[in-house]
Amino acid sequence: MITAYHRPQTLDEALELLSRPNTQPLGGGTLLSHANIDSVEAVDLQSLNLDSIARKGNDLELGATLTLQGFLESADCPEALKAAIKLEAPINIRNMATIAGTLVAADGRSTFATALLAMDAKITVVSEQSSVFSVGEFLLTHPRGLITQIAIPLNAKFAFEYVSKTPSDTPLVCVALAQWNSGRARLALGGYGKTPLLAMDGTEADGLDAAARNAYHEANDEWASAEYRMDVAATLAKRCLAGAA
Repeated sequence: MITAYHRPQTLDEALELLSRPNTQPLGGGTLLSHANIDSVEAVDLQSLNLDSIARKGNDLELGATLTLQGFLESADCPEALKAAIKLEAPINIRNMATIAGTLVAADGRSTFATALLAMDAKITVVSEQSSVFSVGEFLLTHPRGLITQIAIPLNAKFAFEYVSKTPSDTPLVCVALAQWNSGRARLALGGYGKTPLLAMDGTEADGLDAAARNAYHEANDEWASAEYRMDVAATLAKRCLAGAA
């Protein structure tokens, strides 16, 4: 239950409010609407201009309160990433959910988090000071503070593949691959567990299918067996390698 509403006009004001007990940031509202605490004070971020999209060098910098749908409709959104965004949530939710809130709430079945893990996206978190975390670090540690920006690389080829019961279902297995001209390749797997899995981060793409298979060797749950996921992940990794663009 929201017991008080604040709408700060500056980032410093927002950080001061969020340092108080029982306060939560309000972006799209999809997280606060499912809050499992008795009372919370909402700190509305919409006046802070954190919904921008800007190219900077080899990165695309995304403001934290940019909605999933806003990013999806941007001309700067990589085509393969659009598929991951569409699978993350239906359009009514995408119109509300922010990219930062989506990562905060992400588990291993999040297609958006899986894609950004492969891309080695960087997250800027501000509290007493500004710090930059990789998506992998963020998903494992959830550092305290307010996300202000997420940066994804523009100089990497990217591919995304998935298998689900129906085209609109949350995938049982999804695979994301990012490749750089230097030869670096990152393979991330989603569809299982508390966070997406990084199956490979190396200088060559050889052995992607074996890396995908090994990463899922204990991936049993109520939706699929480990054996099924191992076979599917290996196949999808090969498709990603063939289709990375």
